[in-house]
Amino acid sequence: MIRNGMARPTPQQLAWQDLELGMFCHFGLNTFCDREWGEGEDSPSAFRPLALDARQWVSTAKEAGFRYFMLTAKHHDGFCLWPTKTTDYSVKASPWRGGNGDVVRECADACRGLGMPFGIYISPWDRHDPRYHDEAAYDDVYCEQLKELLTGYGPLVEIWFDGAGSEGRQYDWPRIMALVKEHQPDAMVFNMGAPTVRWVGNEDGFAPYPCWNEAQAARVSMFTNDMTSWLPDTPDWVPAECPVPIRGRHWFWHPNDETPLRSLEELMDMYERSVGHGATLLLNVAPDNRGLLVEEEVRRVLELGEGIRRLYGSPLATGSGGSCVELRLQEAVEVKRFVTMERLEHGERIRGYVIEARINDSWAQVGGGSAIGHKKIDTLPAGLRATEFRVTVTESTDKPFIRSFAIYG
Repeated sequence: MIRNGMARPTPQQLAWQDLELGMFCHFGLNTFCDREWGEGEDSPSAFRPLALDARQWVSTAKEAGFRYFMLTAKHHDGFCLWPTKTTDYSVKASPWRGGNGDVVRECADACRGLGMPFGIYISPWDRHDPRYHDEAAYDDVYCEQLKELLTGYGPLVEIWFDGAGSEGRQYDWPRIMALVKEHQPDAMVFNMGAPTVRWVGNEDGFAPYPCWNEAQAARVSMFTNDMTSWLPDTPDWVPAECPVPIRGRHWFWHPNDETPLRSLEELMDMYERSVGHGATLLLNVAPDNRGLLVEEEVRRVLELGEGIRRLYGSPLATGSGGSCVELRLQEAVEVKRFVTMERLEHGERIRGYVIEARINDSWAQVGGGSAIGHKKIDTLPAGLRATEFRVTVTESTDKPFIRSFAIYG
């Protein structure tokens, strides 16, 4: 529901929306047992990455132009990638690093060293812990695990509460959110509790258009159309995040995986329909059982980064202003793309806009829509040669301001 643009983002939400592109790494016991969803019965002895290099993961993201990094600290099987005090089902019971390893620590250190914001995924659903069936007892366990992560690894940019497997389950969200607010008040919260970021509703890497920033609910998971029950103090401003794996529906690495690697063209289309629809793209690239990203996937991620820089790194012209911004080139060149951003500090006010080019001494519409929000990308199937272009707000709930209007060849 759109409330006339009255909702306003926090400074933390604005900063998060500017990140635009994140890398997700699903890694854990599933990596070594050829699973997507472990049942919590695989032995920790299977976890033995012989060449784990978290810096390789993060440096790949950095080189490709990704702006934040997310790790599955605990997936649905309950196996913890840090030496938690709450259970023996963790890296401390594995042979890796002689039982003294901590994947979360190594990722946090790599992110800090490379200046990359770091976030964690911690599944509420736990298929291993016998206390899960006692809601009060498990809430104690989960809150302690969360507190360890919130207090032990430095600033976190985002905390991911996956709803899969928790359909119909009530956790102590007021208690959970109190921990987040106490220890990581600047972190974004994904989709459950009192979220500041919502799931876009699919795993296809794109946001529907328009994708408004105001929301009162979002889907719980892929396995139900039920909407989340958010806490009463959830903000109305809840921007969307688009998580997607680089291979089909596979979030974890699998040996001899025949699932095709997404093409560069497919990934560029995802970028234009996620970031280009005002959302954030979170691309999953899974480390293998060595503890390294697969070479062909690294190449594809770097190709994506280069593709984004090639198409959107150097605008032909750019400007900003109120309800209309006009750009003039010194000579006619072929223009194929327009990127418009709205100033959002006072809410999402623009409800309609048009992009025009001056052709034969008259203005002709070449793009437009309803929402601009954080960013809207408009593309032309065939290039257009002109020297003058403008974007004009045609409908708004209050005085609008165009943060940026840029044209690209």
